[in-house]
Amino acid sequence: MRQASTALEIQTSGQRLYEITREVARWAAGQDMDDGLLTLFCRHTSASLLIQENAAPEVKDDIIAFFGRIAPEDRDLYEHDDEGPDDMPAHLKTALTQVSMTIPLVDGRLVLGTWQGIYLFEHRHRPHRRSVVLHLIGE
Repeated sequence: MRQASTALEIQTSGQRLYEITREVARWAAGQDMDDGLLTLFCRHTSASLLIQENAAPEVKDDIIAFFGRIAPEDRDLYEHDDEGPDDMPAHLKTALTQVSMTIPLVDGRLVLGTWQGIYLFEHRHRPHRRSVVLHLIGE
């Protein structure tokens, strides 16, 4: 059994889904392992990870709109607003999604469905530098 790890740095430009599938798959393929498990971990409380449809761009727009409805930016709803009106809604969106995921590696490739992509979901409006840790264990 072998292990490898790295951190993927993503510069965001505001609230949206940033596809990171290629970068993650390229790194995993470069580790020269046939079978294993890849864990991704987002090191933030106002951004998260999703596996989602990567063919129709409307899906991403609808996801952002949906989360905007269930965690609206309304200062009257929250006590915590240290960094502005999108602060607490960003934490709620992260709580409703995930900061960690595991993807199988089989025959040296990530096992994703035909239309599945890996996304960093930025919940804040202003740009951020996000870090996603990748950890692969396998042989």
